Amino acid sequence: MAKTSAISVRVSDETKQAVEKAAEEDGRSVASYVERLLTTHLKKEGYLPK
Repeated sequence: MAKTSAISVRVSDETKQAVEKAAEEDGRSVASYVERLLTTHLKKEGYLPK
């Protein structure tokens, strides 16, 4: 699937620091980490095909 759309969100400094740490520990960029979280959740909830 081509990545042609962007989403911008504002989060607290605490949340940003936490996601940066989690992404680093997972060997991913923040964008890749957040995309993985969203995709996993949306598949689980039936919004995206599994």
